[in-house]
Amino acid sequence: MTFRMTARVHGRLEARFTVAPGETVAVLGPNGAGKSTLLAVAAGLLKPDAGSVRLGDKVLFERDGGKHGWVPPHLRGVALLAQEPLLFPHLSVLDNVAFAPRSAGQRRATSRETARRWLAEVDALDLAGRRPGQLSGGQAQRVAVARALAAEPELLLLDEPMAALDIHAAPQLRRMLKRVLAGRSAVIVTHDVLDALLLADRIVVLEKGRIVEEGPVREVLGRPRSAFAAGLAGLNLLAGTVTAGGLLVSGPGDAGGQAVSGTSDGEALAGEPGVAAFPPSAVSVFPELPHGSPRNCLPVVITDLEPHAGGIRVRAGELAADITPAASAELGLEPGMAVYFVVKSAEVQVYAA
Repeated sequence: MTFRMTARVHGRLEARFTVAPGETVAVLGPNGAGKSTLLAVAAGLLKPDAGSVRLGDKVLFERDGGKHGWVPPHLRGVALLAQEPLLFPHLSVLDNVAFAPRSAGQRRATSRETARRWLAEVDALDLAGRRPGQLSGGQAQRVAVARALAAEPELLLLDEPMAALDIHAAPQLRRMLKRVLAGRSAVIVTHDVLDALLLADRIVVLEKGRIVEEGPVREVLGRPRSAFAAGLAGLNLLAGTVTAGGLLVSGPGDAGGQAVSGTSDGEALAGEPGVAAFPPSAVSVFPELPHGSPRNCLPVVITDLEPHAGGIRVRAGELAADITPAASAELGLEPGMAVYFVVKSAEVQVYAA
């Protein structure tokens, strides 16, 4: 069933959010964007100042004029999987997972059978007799997933499920989640673009409590319209007004007011808002304005230098260039230095914002 939320939490969130039946939505955004607030509202842990929350025909929350309604978290049909497993330390793995069906009224034997089924589903049935203190981080998180699913939720909420795992456990959990989330309505808050690529059908990008971008995963990452999504996709992004030959960059900064030439996607119309995207690997760095064939030359000031994929990533605010260590040494690059980021027009994609 469809989950719909229209919520305003003063100073933290103002958004319309929907999850279609069987859809997994990845919510991304910088720290403080409102991701945890969105999950808290959906789970019933936070009452918005105004709006409504519905799961199918069931009203979970409503505060609109004289209308008021509220369904407590345990009666919503919504399960929240937190960053930490939060298993009951005094119960076995089996009884941890059986807790939800037992609380819903199932007999002890039936609830344990339900628990075994879900432990098998997450490849953790062999852990049934252990206590949480005997589990690794990855094992504990798999058990937490089983416990959440044993409640038979109509909507599953996952808050950074891989955040506390090491680099070996995270891929295993990701593969398991891909299997158990198939055909299930779910929301996953994450900072990892791999989670979105492998687990989600759709991406929602939050910034300052508002949805600034949403759409199918590959569409958002392939044609980002927000600086955050562009960073996830590994692209430089400039916003401005579409022109006949590219984009007129708007906003503050050294590139503001500059014309950038590029290839239009066919939907970007002159005079309309648009964005220009190009990868850091396509950018060359020059200490002086170069001459020769037509290229985009962006005056920038270096803010940071960092190792990246065997080379050096030169950052200038929100823009980046990838060059070799030898080139960096030859140019004598350092933070605070004024240089030009140069990129060929053929490497710049312009599309409607």
